[in-house]
Amino acid sequence: MKVTAIIIDDERLARKELRSLLELHSVIEIIDEAANADEALAKIHEKRPNLIFLDIQMPGKTGFDLLEELDYIPEVIFTTAYDEYALKAFEVNALDYLLKPIEEERLKDAIDKVVEKIELDDEPTSAAGILTENDQVFVKDGDKCWFVTLKDVRYFESVGNYVKVHFDSNRPMILKSLNNLEKKLDSKTFFRANRKHIINLRWIEKSETWFNGGLLVTVNGEETIEISRRQAAKLKDMMSL
Repeated sequence: MKVTAIIIDDERLARKELRSLLELHSVIEIIDEAANADEALAKIHEKRPNLIFLDIQMPGKTGFDLLEELDYIPEVIFTTAYDEYALKAFEVNALDYLLKPIEEERLKDAIDKVVEKIELDDEPTSAAGILTENDQVFVKDGDKCWFVTLKDVRYFESVGNYVKVHFDSNRPMILKSLNNLEKKLDSKTFFRANRKHIINLRWIEKSETWFNGGLLVTVNGEETIEISRRQAAKLKDMMSL
């Protein structure tokens, strides 16, 4: 398989160095580069790469700002000279976080994660087609098993290569990609809120304006999920008359 990628970094030498390191990994095909978030936004929407190598601190918009503006969501590996953003990087569900100067072994580990994740995404969808809220699915986590009607699932939460399924008081983990799951679910009911969550719209009880034009929705009376600015605009269009 080939993993198409775009390198996003405001430093030309950093882009050149990373490109050189990636020449050792034939599975990665660099299809473009970008020096800032606005340039990257246009190229990502045009070329739809599987993966972006993303610097965080850039002039103007940061790497996090770029992710907020994306409609199409590729996998993300952050590349940065600063370690204080690591927690936030994984909060937006980045696959990995590489500190500059990038070590070859760490880069190899990150690429292995990408390949594993994309292979999950490329699993064929069920011959039965799109799953609606009235369909029942089998969920297995360790020794425990459930038959769950999808309308009872409040939301799905990505945790690494797994997805946590929230229904009743249960939180089983399934080996599944959120991107792959999104393709199988009825978009009239299940909405991609951000990089980490797909929510069941039937369970939203209230919403409020959040930072940067996003929304904060309350699910099941107590659980809150942030909807990114771009996705919030989509949701408003879907729910308006």
